[in-house]
Amino acid sequence: MKEKYKVLFKPYVFNNGVEIKNRLVVAPLTIYDSGDNGELTPTAREFWRDRFRGFGMYIMPFTNVAPNGIGFESPNAFSESNLATLKEYVKIAHQQGAKIIMQLAHSGYKAKKRMTKGYPVVAPTGDRRGRARTMTGTEVKQMVANFANAAELGLRAGMDGVEIQGANGWLVEQFFAGNINHRKDEWGGSFANRLKFPLAIIDAIDEMRTKHNRPDFIIGYRFSPERPRQGFTMKDTLALVDELVKKPLQYLHVSLLNFYSHPRRGADRKLTRMQIYHERINGKLPLIGVGSLKTADQILDAYNTGWADLIAVGRAVMLNPDLIDLIKSGNEDQIETKFNWKHAAHYRYTPAMLQAERDHIDMAIHNPRPVKKTKWKKG
Repeated sequence: MKEKYKVLFKPYVFNNGVEIKNRLVVAPLTIYDSGDNGELTPTAREFWRDRFRGFGMYIMPFTNVAPNGIGFESPNAFSESNLATLKEYVKIAHQQGAKIIMQLAHSGYKAKKRMTKGYPVVAPTGDRRGRARTMTGTEVKQMVANFANAAELGLRAGMDGVEIQGANGWLVEQFFAGNINHRKDEWGGSFANRLKFPLAIIDAIDEMRTKHNRPDFIIGYRFSPERPRQGFTMKDTLALVDELVKKPLQYLHVSLLNFYSHPRRGADRKLTRMQIYHERINGKLPLIGVGSLKTADQILDAYNTGWADLIAVGRAVMLNPDLIDLIKSGNEDQIETKFNWKHAAHYRYTPAMLQAERDHIDMAIHNPRPVKKTKWKKG
């Protein structure tokens, strides 16, 4: 390994004393491949085989905390029947030498009725088209408990921790988003009320790990920087971060398409989002940075900005099942950055992932028009 890359392989110790062996994290990858109960399939096992060997930490894909939150094929963590699958994920990760963090999530109004096992699709606020109905106050409290229950199943399965999926338009973010959450009770309306759901989830999971006397169980939180159409800007997420750093978390994870992107609203547009969050957090919690880092030098350059304590990679792991081996062996020039159909067997993609690559090509050639965005209207 070239000397310059060694900085990426320094250990990191979280505030609860847990050490990960380096600064490299596998971002949560959506592979659209699970059984009827969220179990691993042969093609999923083949995809995960040795894919995160050499990484310090692996964040599991979107894991459903309740049956009414399923929006696509993904793992489940809401009943005893899911324990065997969760234990298998743990075994796969630990055999590759990586800590495993289960991402806890719920699709909210994005759930698919055909997949929710007979349960109605719910959201902070229902919509006029009847895609989802408004959750009752009792259901909101139960959903908080569902997140804690999922975390407990993960702890029992041997997970090293959990990450709350508070980004990308899923349920937790739906509660935070002013243009989606039109509730009139304690869970909506004012900015302070829209913060209550994510903060309550953190508290409930912390209470669970305290009950089990497991301070070593990691809790992370992922957030989007801004989504003005949904009703929040950088100003709002900076206020969110101010509250998150007060909580017993081990890390924050920002969701970005580009590590060097600049804010659109609510912050200094001359600075990058990563820099702004780094300065705001001010060392209170480690920040995981991500976003179109496809080569070894891009990963290194991002880390050397000092804006992120840990670097997560997604596409690079998808295209390079042996990414860390390539860096450590001095063959980083062999890292692939674009999908090549001639190398499809090497990538070991699931059928749905291969279809997505076909659809992407077809869309680019035959239908280059941008996807129309719709505004969520309360019912």
